[in-house]
Amino acid sequence: MPATMTSRVLLLVGVVLTAHKFLCTAYVGGDGFSVEFIHRDSVKSPYRDPSLTAPARVLEAARRSTSRAAALSRSYSRADAPSADGAVSELTSRPFEYMMAVNVGTPPTRMLAIADTGSDLIWLNCSNGAGAPAPAPPPGVQFNSSNSTTFGLVSCGSGACRALPEASCADSKCGYLYSYGDGSQSTSGLLSTETFTFADDQGNRGDRAMRVANVNFGCSTTMIGSFIGDGLVGLGGGDLSLVNQLGADTSLGRRFSYCLVPYSINASSVLNFGPRAAVTEPGAATTPLIPSEMKTYYTVDLRSVKIGNKTFAAPQQYPVIVDSGSTLTYLANELVDPLVKELTRRVKLPPAKSPEELLPLCFDVSGVGEGQVAAMIPDVTLELGGGAAVTLKSENTFVVLHEGTLCLAVVALQFPPVSIIGNIAQQNMHVGYDLDKGTVTFAPADCASA
Repeated sequence: MPATMTSRVLLLVGVVLTAHKFLCTAYVGGDGFSVEFIHRDSVKSPYRDPSLTAPARVLEAARRSTSRAAALSRSYSRADAPSADGAVSELTSRPFEYMMAVNVGTPPTRMLAIADTGSDLIWLNCSNGAGAPAPAPPPGVQFNSSNSTTFGLVSCGSGACRALPEASCADSKCGYLYSYGDGSQSTSGLLSTETFTFADDQGNRGDRAMRVANVNFGCSTTMIGSFIGDGLVGLGGGDLSLVNQLGADTSLGRRFSYCLVPYSINASSVLNFGPRAAVTEPGAATTPLIPSEMKTYYTVDLRSVKIGNKTFAAPQQYPVIVDSGSTLTYLANELVDPLVKELTRRVKLPPAKSPEELLPLCFDVSGVGEGQVAAMIPDVTLELGGGAAVTLKSENTFVVLHEGTLCLAVVALQFPPVSIIGNIAQQNMHVGYDLDKGTVTFAPADCASA
């Protein structure tokens, strides 16, 4: 554990947090805590475009997914390549889908940040007196470190600084520069420590809060390009992610879970930490995490894809990333081609043209009831390592991209070597990541009532 992480957890009663326009609750107790996991197109998101129809929002998400898959592939393929630019680390993605609220400092400032399973470092838009503050694009918030009594800087010789892929040193302070994959965006600043508070600001739970001191995070004072949100909370498998820091610094363990509501439902998803992240629902299937070139990514072994009595074997030793930030699922041609053929044979609906030719198979569902459509689409089963079998219902495999046009949300891999199980495939599932045990668990769940 880094020297800068000599932290403690306090259970506070009667804490009143600074008001913020985003209603993002957190439930805290001895069994862990939960926060809202807000989709960027949710009515609770300040980045929702009210002019778009529901299908148009899904189409935009599909476009973002393609960009993200390309960025994941670039970072994966460069994992072993040294940087030629000194203290530069490539962020694994630009597009994102989910956000969470974080309460930073003493007194706390509430910020709405990207929550990303494909990143590690926590960084926030802030000013620490080390340079001109980065502007906070509306409706963004900036953390003013000079107003906090618990803010600190990380030294170059600390374990936290050494955990950065690359770091720079000036006056014994640990600096970083993170650049996005296409080079159009970057953020830089000083690695810092601060108190993060996860609290229930709804009185029916007693105003309790969990306070974690000395969390390592990037205090970003310079940003180039257009950013959405007040920063980024890394939920990946690396040492500096929130998951690993909570596990090293509290009794919660290195585990988290989420339950993603379908796009069609106007409700927030939930993100759990600690014992509350245990997946115990009936039908839970657990698969081991496998070694990956990128420690950040949660990688599992896909053995085959099954529809009814038809089984399509995956290429030998076929790793896939489980990713909440990718909308679509990306698999090898050897799996997608027979999957499309079998679905075409089984689904008795007229074909339709794919919008922008993004997806490989579409049907015309004009005038057909939603329940009727769901009954016509067979389950697809992903058979994973360790004997786990994850059943995908129609809501996990198909989406409406245009009014009356239903399309398969599984596409052929365009960006080797990365295959991805995206968030549509994870809707209405409780998905738990346990870094201590080295497993990922999937279970069917009604996430809207979770």
